[in-house]
Amino acid sequence: MNSAKTEGRVARRQRRNRDALLKAGHEVISEKGIDAATMLEIAERADVASGTIYNYFKSKDELAIAVLELIMEQLAMRIENVTNTFSDPAQVYAFGIRTVLETATGDLRWRQLLHRSEVIANATFQRMGPFAIRDLRNAAAAGRFSTSDPELTWRMTCFAIVGASLAMTKDEIGSSLIEETVVRLLCMAGMQETDSRELAARPRPPLPPEAKPDWGRTKR
Repeated sequence: MNSAKTEGRVARRQRRNRDALLKAGHEVISEKGIDAATMLEIAERADVASGTIYNYFKSKDELAIAVLELIMEQLAMRIENVTNTFSDPAQVYAFGIRTVLETATGDLRWRQLLHRSEVIANATFQRMGPFAIRDLRNAAAAGRFSTSDPELTWRMTCFAIVGASLAMTKDEIGSSLIEETVVRLLCMAGMQETDSRELAARPRPPLPPEAKPDWGRTKR
């Protein structure tokens, strides 16, 4: 019994340390970006020994990706708060991919990790997938999309979003092409181009502001 209690205390301490590091990482990275943040500063703000941080995250990139995954989850919920008022399921999906594109190209926390294209695309697929795949299925059921494999469509879309965003941030293509990119992604989901253009051009309500994550419920 004493052994079980000791293991419980260790596990609780590890969860507290990891949550504290994620919270500190979120704060520091949000304040100054990934490039300017240091592991030492994050450890000090989390009140964790500087060497201990590497027991949880092998590198600053790994910590930054964990922080970005939390930001992705929060963005999905912010999108949900807007799109739950839409009657057109295709508009729900279009709003989501447009918002992800604009965030990936405009938010410094995303921009500085776009060079890790495969990692960021996979994180987007996993963290935002439950919403996007559901939206694709709903739109297909309503006859708005003709995709027969929503999961594959979303996986391909994630890589397309990250690739286009990286090209925009490197000035290889203009950010003015975001709407055209949305059109192409809607066509990928099986919508005719004329309908895709009409959908991509619809007015979009603003997102609610970003709130602080619930550090007591972070995913492991």
